[in-house]
Amino acid sequence: MTPAVTAGSADPRTARTRAKLRAALLAACEHRPLEQVSVAQVVRGAGVGRATFYLHYDDLHALAVDACAEVVTEAVDALHAWDGAPPGPDAPPAPLATLLASIHTRAPVYRSLLREGGGPLGELLHRELRQRSLDELRARRPADTGHDLTASAVAGIFTGMLADWVHGRITATPGELAARIWRMLLAVHATARLTERAR
Repeated sequence: MTPAVTAGSADPRTARTRAKLRAALLAACEHRPLEQVSVAQVVRGAGVGRATFYLHYDDLHALAVDACAEVVTEAVDALHAWDGAPPGPDAPPAPLATLLASIHTRAPVYRSLLREGGGPLGELLHRELRQRSLDELRARRPADTGHDLTASAVAGIFTGMLADWVHGRITATPGELAARIWRMLLAVHATARLTERAR
């Protein structure tokens, strides 16, 4: 089974082929939902054969997860782009607004990959963001408990708000959305700390 997320390959040909397939899938998703994209369309767009596709991916879902890996990494990093104490509620990390602006320019792609119930982007984003949050909470406050709940809340809020935004259920500019998300995430962390002190 091919890995869900490919971090690259020692073989430049493999890396190039996977890059072509990822680009072809994202291009196809600009015009139709992922569930309406076929392997035939992707391999035609990538200029490779069907057999080549299956050498690298088990199915379109595996390719979609791989294609989402870069934006997931950027999202997780953007939410943790600070040292020491986190910025205040009126100063979200600058990379967060930059990321949201980039997503906004390719909204049809992200609508296809980020759906109610997750979709490949939502599933991966939630999992990776939850783990990063959990790791940082354990490192910063090792004596506290309840980090698993806080990490799940952070991942759920960000993934849910992003999905609703790309589907037009939230009206906001990238900068406005970054500010709203950041305030909510800070509120989650503040509530978790108050709960811990009350124990």
